[in-house]
Amino acid sequence: MFPVRYLRVFLLFLRLSLAAEMEYRLNFLLGLLSSALTLLGALFGLVLLYQGGYRPGGWAWEEALLVLAAFTLLQGLASTLLAPNLNKIVEHVQQGTLDFVLLKPIDPQFWLSLRVFSPWGLGDFLLGLGLLLYAGVRLGLGAGDYALFGLYFLLGALMLYSLWFLLATTSVWFVKIYNVTEVLRGLLEAGRFPVSSYPALYRVFFTFVVPVAFLTTVPAEAALRRETPLYALFPTLFLLLLARGFFRLALRSYTSASS
Repeated sequence: MFPVRYLRVFLLFLRLSLAAEMEYRLNFLLGLLSSALTLLGALFGLVLLYQGGYRPGGWAWEEALLVLAAFTLLQGLASTLLAPNLNKIVEHVQQGTLDFVLLKPIDPQFWLSLRVFSPWGLGDFLLGLGLLLYAGVRLGLGAGDYALFGLYFLLGALMLYSLWFLLATTSVWFVKIYNVTEVLRGLLEAGRFPVSSYPALYRVFFTFVVPVAFLTTVPAEAALRRETPLYALFPTLFLLLLARGFFRLALRSYTSASS
C-alpha cells in the first residue's frame, strides 16, 4: 500500500502541474525550438571534432551520437524534474516555506523532488530518443542493446539526482547556493562527448570526482556491448543513501522560520 499511495500522489502532482503549465502551450513550442538549436550546436561541435577522419578516443561518429543522445535525454530529465524541483529547495529555506513541507503527511524528500513537473523539457526527451534510434539503426543495435542503454542511463540519472539533491540540501546552512548548481550543470556539459576523448587527467576527474562518464559514456558503452563497469550500481546506491542521510542531517540543523 505504501508504494501505491506514493504513486497516486505522484500522479496527482503530475496532473496538477500539467493543468497549470498547459495554460501556456506556446512555451512547449519555444522549448522544443530551443532544444533543437542546442542539439544542432552540439552536433556541429561533433562535426568539427571528427574532421579529417579523426576518431577521438577511438569512437566512431555513430557511436559518439549515442553519447550525445544520453546527454540530451539527461537534459530533458533536468528540465522536466530536477531543476523545477530541486532548485526551489533554496527558495523554501529562504522564505520559510520548508516548514509547511515538513508538516505534510508525506516524506519531505519525495515532495521536494517530485512536486513539480515541467513539460517544457519534453523536447529534449523527444530529440534524445530520435537521436538514439537513428544512431542505433546505423549501428545495428537490437532490443537487448537498447535495454542495456536504458539500465545504465537509469543508474546515471539516479546519480545526477543524488548529486543535485546533495548540493540543494546544503542550502540549509548556505542559503545562496544557486551558483553551485549552475557549476554542476556546467560540468555536465562535458558529457556531450565520450569521456575517453579527453586527456587522462580530465578522464579521472570526470569519472571519480564528477561522474560524467557514468551519466553519458557508460550507457553508450553498454549499448555497444563494450566492457562496462558492473559495479556502477554500487556508486549509485552509495550516492542515493548519502543524499538521504545528508538530508536527514540537514533537517536536524534546520531552524524553522518561526523559531
